[in-house]
Amino acid sequence: MRFSVLAAGSLLLAPVLAREIPNPARKAAYDSGAVHAEIMGTKRSSFADKRAAGHYNSKQYKKIQKKTKCRNGKAGEFRCENVDLYSFYSHADLGSVTGEGSSSWGWTHKGREYIIIAQADGASFSEVTKKGQLDYLGRLPNTAGSEPEIWREIRVMDDYAIIGSEAENHYIQIFDLKKLLTIKPSEKPKTFDSISDLTGLFKDLPIGRTHNVVANNDFKYAVSVGAAPRTAPQAGGLIFIDLSDPTNPTSPGYQAQDGYVHDAQCLRYRGPDTKYAGADICYGYNEDTLTIYDVTNKANASIISRTGYEGAAYTHQGWVLDPNNQHYLLMDDEYDEYDHTGAAADGFATTYIWDISSLEAPKQTGFYKSPQYSIDHNQYIANGKAFQSHYGAGLRILDVSSIPDDPTGSSVEQLGFFDVYPEDDGEDKQGVLDFVGSWSSYALFESGFIVVNTIERGAFVVKYTGK
Repeated sequence: MRFSVLAAGSLLLAPVLAREIPNPARKAAYDSGAVHAEIMGTKRSSFADKRAAGHYNSKQYKKIQKKTKCRNGKAGEFRCENVDLYSFYSHADLGSVTGEGSSSWGWTHKGREYIIIAQADGASFSEVTKKGQLDYLGRLPNTAGSEPEIWREIRVMDDYAIIGSEAENHYIQIFDLKKLLTIKPSEKPKTFDSISDLTGLFKDLPIGRTHNVVANNDFKYAVSVGAAPRTAPQAGGLIFIDLSDPTNPTSPGYQAQDGYVHDAQCLRYRGPDTKYAGADICYGYNEDTLTIYDVTNKANASIISRTGYEGAAYTHQGWVLDPNNQHYLLMDDEYDEYDHTGAAADGFATTYIWDISSLEAPKQTGFYKSPQYSIDHNQYIANGKAFQSHYGAGLRILDVSSIPDDPTGSSVEQLGFFDVYPEDDGEDKQGVLDFVGSWSSYALFESGFIVVNTIERGAFVVKYTGK
């Protein structure tokens, strides 16, 4: 992909990198979908090569059920720091024929923790036991009438899993997770019906596909983002899903003014900008901008601000530092390392820090540079720690508690990591800029167990051992 390199020469010479650009001019390569199409094409080519080489035959990766401490930088064959391995289960162990893992999300019910693992052919449900094992309970296949597709995203609202896919005619599945509580030992693993066992199926998508899904647990609704095609009235923007009656999910409206939204986080606003106190705010990661929306009125949602930044290649995903004090957020650009642009020109994963104390005028205050040569992907934040998935470099855990006092990022520290892709350990920089390894991890369980979903292998259960 070379669209984002058009201005790279001047960016690399700029004395200050990674600064915000208020309301930047629109770029046809992004608006048309050409940038996203080429990124998807690059990924599909990489996936096809790995598939042809047999890397996605997950049966070859052996189950691990014995805790392996991280000693001298290794837990078994996997590089690590301050993270112990508790168990590993291949996609085949978790019921998938295709394998090809992507997203993951967790659900907790009366102290019991459950993980949902996204695979090309469905979603796998397991309980995370007190010993860090996975008790595989069953799976929900991809919606009947759709094809397997690696792009599958999951969120949870209350007791419901919300599952979307880039496959046409998949729609968005609403599944009652309490069904897992009634599975008898003799029924495990149980395969649910992709239609009749759903609580609801949201079908109000242009062609039944969505790139991602978002859940707002404050206001009890979901959002489809990146629903193809861009030529539809929704333009791949925010499509709101009313889940007040999950058996009959409906859409009260959409927001298409800034076009395609790749990912978003939607929250009740609890931050320093008093003008928006209590409002329903969505932070959108819109390919080359951070776009902030007021979506309090779903039928008439509006853009508060639209902000670009120097070195932008593909604005991918982010998370607020503290949902109860929305002063800062962290953001990753998925393609800046791959395209060698801006602050990530050296190929070492870069996390951008934003001061959002004014929703109308976000400021980029700095960035954090990972010591690992890798591409960063999804990240989630809890209790002053950021849990990031860095494709081949696996799980990376950062101490981001210093940001309110030092928003430049110079005080952010890596606390630990677990590398899920030993195939690239022999490279010069112990890593590759390729779409392998970990797409997503879930680190929000109170037990401290972290489940790392991987594209090739399956799911690892690990735990951070530091403070």
